[in-house]
Amino acid sequence: MIEFYNFLKSTCSQKVRMCLHTKGLDFVERPVNLSLGEHLAPDYLALNPNGVVPTIRHDGQVVTDSSVIMEYLDEVFDTPRLSGRTPLERAEVRTWLRFFEEVPTVAIRIPSFKHVLLKPVEKMTPDERGANSDKRTLRRSFYQSMEDGIDEARLAEAMERLDMTIDRMERALASRRWVAGDDFSIADIAVIPTFDRMRDLGYGDRWSDRPGVSRWWSQVTRLDAFDKTYPPGSRLSDGMAVTAD
Repeated sequence: MIEFYNFLKSTCSQKVRMCLHTKGLDFVERPVNLSLGEHLAPDYLALNPNGVVPTIRHDGQVVTDSSVIMEYLDEVFDTPRLSGRTPLERAEVRTWLRFFEEVPTVAIRIPSFKHVLLKPVEKMTPDERGANSDKRTLRRSFYQSMEDGIDEARLAEAMERLDMTIDRMERALASRRWVAGDDFSIADIAVIPTFDRMRDLGYGDRWSDRPGVSRWWSQVTRLDAFDKTYPPGSRLSDGMAVTAD
């Protein structure tokens, strides 16, 4: 049995959800409400000391970190294969995974917080903001850095890194169907939630002049697993105000 601890709006949770659906795996939902701080509750921290989602428990064994979980699922349930068939193909997939983890996955947090997620924090007193940061585990310094908000320079830097991602993908997709080759892989899955989040925040035109990425995104949105990954309530704009300021 696979138990899937997740938050519907979490991009990292969406990566694992799409992997599960792509493989056609049954799983038990274990919702973790980040808005209520359930990811910092003792019971959850006992599962995942980092205090982040997602986490899976497979036949009693716990696996954390979205990319690690996807690789684990692909090793245990090898149909369809999502990590490449040869050592060279697997290396290509992992190269993209590392890039996506270090660049767009980090960058998309900035516009997400600026346009939506910082709104409750802005209403806090300085002491409340400090306490909100101090209770974090893995990302305490990230929250501390945003206690005074996100200025335009920091937003511009994040968008530059997202544009760099789009450009790098465009070069790769000029000669292949999917990011890491001719087969759909966890490399594609790793970056799909970032693109969906950009679109949700009003940045969907940033790849409109990149034919390769536009074709790739059109293919993505036609996947059965894509629709299953984004039921109602999955996006920040579902029940939250997305602002341009």
